Amino acid sequence: MSVDLMVLVGRILLGGMFVVAGLRHLRIVPVLAPAVAARGMPFPRAVVLAGTGFQIVAGLALVLGFFVTWAALGLVLFTIVASGLLLDFWDKQGEERTALANVFQTNIGLIGGLLLAATLNPAP
Repeated sequence: MSVDLMVLVGRILLGGMFVVAGLRHLRIVPVLAPAVAARGMPFPRAVVLAGTGFQIVAGLALVLGFFVTWAALGLVLFTIVASGLLLDFWDKQGEERTALANVFQTNIGLIGGLLLAATLNPAP
């Protein structure tokens, strides 16, 4: 398999994951908004909807090869902010701490993939 094909497949999988996650988030806005509000964010529903919209649009940009570098870097920032805001494993104990820490570590891996996508993309 050529490097360009592997980069394309990786970009589609990575972007697709953000699209699917964003669509899932649209269904659980009533659950996410109070969690964001609990962190002191003003207008939590608007924050969730804006973040979800960005996640879907930037994920589609990765999948379709539009503005790949900017989409990937935007998703890096989105992932850092969302992880810091919602995955406060450092304040938890037991199984909840372990579960949140695992998601946080997964997000670190996603950031690595996004940085590769931003660097290796053959598309503009």
